[in-house]
Amino acid sequence: MEAKTILVTGIGGNVGQGIIRNILGTSYPIRIIGTNISDFSAGNHLVNAFYKVPFGFESSYIDTIKEIVEKEKIDLIISSTDFESYYLALNKNEINCLIAGSELNATEIYLDKYLTYLNHKTANIPFAESCLPSIYKGQYGKALAKPRKGRGSKGLLFNKDSFSSLSDEEYMVQEMHTGIEITSAVYRRYKDGNIHGIITMERSLENGATTYCKVIDDYDNQILKIGQAMCENNLGLKGAFNIQSIVNEYGDVVPFEINCRISGTNSIRSSFGFKDVQYTIEELLWEKDPQIPLITKGVAYRILTDVIYNESEDLKGNNTDNFKLF
Repeated sequence: MEAKTILVTGIGGNVGQGIIRNILGTSYPIRIIGTNISDFSAGNHLVNAFYKVPFGFESSYIDTIKEIVEKEKIDLIISSTDFESYYLALNKNEINCLIAGSELNATEIYLDKYLTYLNHKTANIPFAESCLPSIYKGQYGKALAKPRKGRGSKGLLFNKDSFSSLSDEEYMVQEMHTGIEITSAVYRRYKDGNIHGIITMERSLENGATTYCKVIDDYDNQILKIGQAMCENNLGLKGAFNIQSIVNEYGDVVPFEINCRISGTNSIRSSFGFKDVQYTIEELLWEKDPQIPLITKGVAYRILTDVIYNESEDLKGNNTDNFKLF
């Protein structure tokens, strides 16, 4: 089997590191190139070569990616961030390799949480009620303001009487629902556009990152219906995407955020039979039908692991450095 080279972006974060670990866990002959906005991060020890890149929204980002693609003979790019997914889709015709992920329309809509709400409302797809700060007059029992684009769970403001001081261009206000928080991964096949499988996990978070997951199937029918409606909405969803939801007191699934990319629990869910990273490379690099998901029940906890580098004046920032995990 011919060896391939994959570029994984954002390897300083748990999403990118999970993608790399899942690639390394396959039997495919793959060389991995990593990028990040800082020179050194927790993901450097996992890759064969590393490059520092600008933020995805900076004008020099695409030119930098194009140079890496040519130098390293990249076959496929897998993005781990929303901004990069959008800008890679926007400029895909200029980049001389395959790019995993959805089409431009989907990445643009789901990059902006308020546009996500408007789109779902128009298409009659469930989503938490939302509005712009200038329109909010206390109409939600509980509410939070969140940045419209990116930032994960950073910049959230809760239960204020007024959010009018916030910019409509930067923020949105969303009705808060109480109940069980779940995260659902959906994989839509590139080949035929059919949903290949789903997995849902109840979860707990700390500082915006998942720390505990439990595989559940109680809401699979609702999640599948929502995912199918999203796919039929003609936005160009492809491959993996993520639906974050609250299950309210009536048992209704209420999505409040969508990630139009492989999401942060990819490293956990692959151990429970949902291998969306593997599906991606099987379809795009080897044109194979992806492995059928065989979901198993279980729980997972995330822990801290240290990457220890011995004293050296010449750290290369890749897997050839002298390091140990502790």
